[in-house]
Amino acid sequence: MPKMKTNPGAKKRFSLTGTGKIKRKHAYKSHLLTKKSKKRKRNLGYFTIINKANVKSARHLLALK
Repeated sequence: MPKMKTNPGAKKRFSLTGTGKIKRKHAYKSHLLTKKSKKRKRNLGYFTIINKANVKSARHLLALK
């Protein structure tokens, strides 16, 4: 059986932490920023860990076990 290929879209969007968790960026930070508060925009700038429900599919896309 051949090796599984990493999904190129997932490769750009997700990254692994040192402990093996999967990091992602927040959405809604690209345009229409004038109506959003400073606090909201600041908090959208940080990375977050993906939800437990999505870990299995994200690991599959990244070709991880």
